[in-house]
Amino acid sequence: MSDKKQQIIDAATQSFSLFGYKATTMDQVAKMANVGKGTIYTFFKSKEELLDHIVSSVISEIKHEADAAMDDRLPFSENVQRALQRIFTFRQEHELTIKLLQEMRDIGTAAVQDVMKRLDREMIAYIREKIEEAMAKGDIRSCDPELTAFFMFKMYIALSIEWEKDHEPLSQQTIAELFDLYLLKGLSP
Repeated sequence: MSDKKQQIIDAATQSFSLFGYKATTMDQVAKMANVGKGTIYTFFKSKEELLDHIVSSVISEIKHEADAAMDDRLPFSENVQRALQRIFTFRQEHELTIKLLQEMRDIGTAAVQDVMKRLDREMIAYIREKIEEAMAKGDIRSCDPELTAFFMFKMYIALSIEWEKDHEPLSQQTIAELFDLYLLKGLSP
């Protein structure tokens, strides 16, 4: 990747993280990257394409983090919880995802909604792959991996984010216990 392209990506990531997608302009990105505005368009057709490229990198980072959280010596139930915890910790601590989630909630920018839906779809696909691997090894019984991944992902969102809107936040240990109680014991072989 060329240095100029990386400068543009870094500047856009910084601008999106600080100001959000809607408030970021290509002029602003050009100024932050110390390049001409036309240079941006040699690499990216639009602000949407630039955001999509950046989100693709974030998705790769999240998957890497989730993979790092897993340990082949542990059972599937522990590994899936560790991966989900890492995914949500990343999302809650990464400046760009924090700002994009805030913008999606507060403004509802269509491009941001699209990339955040893509991020969720990619995370569900990642979990589905892990479920398929666990079924192939006989670690869990046969199930619909897509539906199960969706359910796991949404249940984790419900327990770690939605619950605390009206209740005291749950500890990671409590979430793990509830996850195990309501979902994983039902998948045990």
